[in-house]
Amino acid sequence: MEGLPWLSIITFLPAAGALLILATRAALPGANPGYDNGVRVIALVVTLATFALNLVALTHFDPTNPDFQLVERVPWALGVEYHMGVDSLGMVLMLLTTFLMPICILASKSIEKQVASYMTLFLILETLMLGVFCALDIAVFYIFFEGGLIPMFILIGVWGGARRVYAAFKFFLYTLLGSILMLVAIIFMTTTAGTTSIPALMEHSFAKEAQTWLWLAFFASFAVKLPMWPVHTWLPDAHVEAPTAGSVVLAAILLKMGGYGFLRFSLPMFPDASALFTPFMFSLSVVAIIYTSLVAWRQTDIKKLIAYSSVAHMGFVTLGIFSGTEQGVQGAIFQMLSHGFISGALFLCVGVVYDRMHTREISFYGGLVHRMPVYAAVFMLFTLANVGLPGLSGFPGEILSLYGAFQASAWFAVAATIGVILAPVYGLSLYRRVAFGTLDNPKLADIADLNAREWIIFVPLALATLILGLSPMLALDFTQATAETIVSAYRAALGAP
Repeated sequence: MEGLPWLSIITFLPAAGALLILATRAALPGANPGYDNGVRVIALVVTLATFALNLVALTHFDPTNPDFQLVERVPWALGVEYHMGVDSLGMVLMLLTTFLMPICILASKSIEKQVASYMTLFLILETLMLGVFCALDIAVFYIFFEGGLIPMFILIGVWGGARRVYAAFKFFLYTLLGSILMLVAIIFMTTTAGTTSIPALMEHSFAKEAQTWLWLAFFASFAVKLPMWPVHTWLPDAHVEAPTAGSVVLAAILLKMGGYGFLRFSLPMFPDASALFTPFMFSLSVVAIIYTSLVAWRQTDIKKLIAYSSVAHMGFVTLGIFSGTEQGVQGAIFQMLSHGFISGALFLCVGVVYDRMHTREISFYGGLVHRMPVYAAVFMLFTLANVGLPGLSGFPGEILSLYGAFQASAWFAVAATIGVILAPVYGLSLYRRVAFGTLDNPKLADIADLNAREWIIFVPLALATLILGLSPMLALDFTQATAETIVSAYRAALGAP
């Protein structure tokens, strides 16, 4: 068991499941009765097995050790190595990914056309996302990082809403153009340092002048992926048009690749440039927190409101990362983890009513608590978590990020706290308009409450939100050694105490 290539097994098991679905499609025509249900079962079993194996791999992982663990290293070609490994940052995001994917499969019941293709793309997407979080060769990382664009582009473009083609191309072009600059920077870095190994590049000291340009090139990619203001405009369109499970993956996992990139590359490899651009990052973060919160407040589409709130919450992530403090980095990591559960659950809540009524307009609803009391309670739980209620998982990450930012700049931290006030404004306003009031719309008279499948979807997310909110040290202790290492190396490079 100790010698097994755990990361490779976990990463490529979903791809193997995708190949199995393709093989069954070749053997059994799509018109075969029960074929689509069989494909759903295969996808669900594969994603559950991937999560189970990730839990087993966790037993071989020591969170108190800040070094990369479960390392696999095999020469590949042109000086590039198949090099895999994780620290607690990568392990946390892998666990988040494998935890959410079975939920996404269960939430895809409404998908009725080309089910085999849909499930195949989701399994391939899971492999590519997992590869991002455990790749320790920068060329391999780039392949996984950019490869994830393709299945998500197809998922939005084929199974999305009325404007799906526009949203898919906007998503693809925004993220691809930013990543082209990162590719140029990667080529320069590997030529200069003579290696593609991420740990070796973290130890290499790049010239200050070069750091500035390299930092900007990586920023162009990570800022779009996160996304940061003002390159966030692709996100609301992509969320609105994507199928429900696609929105969950987009908000809960794909956005975290930007934060992961800042922590894995920007701070360790370009410390001088990161310090130079800290006021710039703080400014963009504060604008994102305040501006997108106000925009969210004025939305009439539930999904678009939640999408804008995600941009605001990611502002706390960048604020914490570039504070250069252990509390800030810890808060950023916790916020990424918590936001994965909360935002995923909120998009699933939207999917519940959309599957029944086929509209996301806030004005269509009202008084749902009278017909869907269980749904109203679930929606309330995740709404309160999203606005940062103490005792739920949305609170610790924001507070730690603000505390870390306060140590770096009191003014920016105070400005960012306006977002803490605005979150309840748009969040509770949405909940009041959807759940409370009188049930005036006659079309809602026969709307059904949560069914058994939806119960299974929401219970794990609710438990995760409550457990992390009541016992945040479960996650903070797990990531402490990695956060300390990132911050201490960053400050040592700057010559700071």
